[in-house]
Amino acid sequence: MIRALALVAPQGSGVPPETPLLGLPLIRRTVLAARRGGFTSVAVAGATAGIRAALEDDAVEMTEITADAPPRALVLPWNVVVSVQDLEALRAGAPEAGVTVDSRADLRGAERHLLASLVKETEGFMSRHFERKISLAVSRRLAGTSVSPNAMTLVSLTVGLVGAAFFLRPTAASETTGALLFLLHSILDGCDGELARLKFQESRWGGLLDFWSDNVVHAAVFAAMAVGWSRSLGQTWPLALGASAVAGTFASAYFVYRRTMTRPREGPLYTSVATEGETALSRAADAASRRDFIYLVLILSALGKARWFLVLAAVGAPVFFLMLTAIASAERRRRLRGYAPPA
Repeated sequence: MIRALALVAPQGSGVPPETPLLGLPLIRRTVLAARRGGFTSVAVAGATAGIRAALEDDAVEMTEITADAPPRALVLPWNVVVSVQDLEALRAGAPEAGVTVDSRADLRGAERHLLASLVKETEGFMSRHFERKISLAVSRRLAGTSVSPNAMTLVSLTVGLVGAAFFLRPTAASETTGALLFLLHSILDGCDGELARLKFQESRWGGLLDFWSDNVVHAAVFAAMAVGWSRSLGQTWPLALGASAVAGTFASAYFVYRRTMTRPREGPLYTSVATEGETALSRAADAASRRDFIYLVLILSALGKARWFLVLAAVGAPVFFLMLTAIASAERRRRLRGYAPPA
């Protein structure tokens, strides 16, 4: 498999390689993507002063300035905008990938290509077809600013906690406001990962902050629903439902954290509850972990019945935890037998 990349001057392009694209010079973006895409070295043939300035710091220290493309390197004109997935495909032998930018009119298409590469195959239906459209539009506008991915995580966390507070008052208007803020939290939560990948600022700390902030917001919503319901009835038994939902949420979160996020690894910290290949049960658990349930919260809240969702969460959260333990037990048994299903 090809390990070296050579960026060369294209013929006829009217766009300088140092042209900004989603906050980074075009050629710098390609060099940084090459690192994520598995290339061990990158050479730039015939670099100009503008190219040298775009690549001048430790973030691209693996870049070599040469007169000609090195032998046995994948040669790519620097006006071809490629995502990490494109570069992985090229390394594996794909004949071509990416979007060619010959003029400034082509930059918008290159932006769309890079933004589309941020959508995960594992996302839920509403996340993919509704939430991502909004979060990508926000990330596109923030990519060229100083806003960091971790700052977006904290913004999303704050919006979610404010939304949870509205469930303390069990009226249709208050619950609907809370549900809309809960949905906004989910949309903004997509921006932190998008910005991290667009700016090449992924970090382990950022991944952990994102993971735990999501679970804190979910637990806060369930707890607020329980307290609001308890106040409206003048009874304490709804608090038991809230405790069940919160305990199940944090138990599952800690279980996933210990199993999938504590070992050094390349790529995302968490992609699936399974660690050794998919099974029918792990696919069901992954589907249950998607955040499309927020739309059910919104519908019930508009009817003034958010408490119905609390009942579902009080049962579903512990059941989800039991599913995780069953998946872990099955994987342990397969390891003992020396077998794991194909990934």
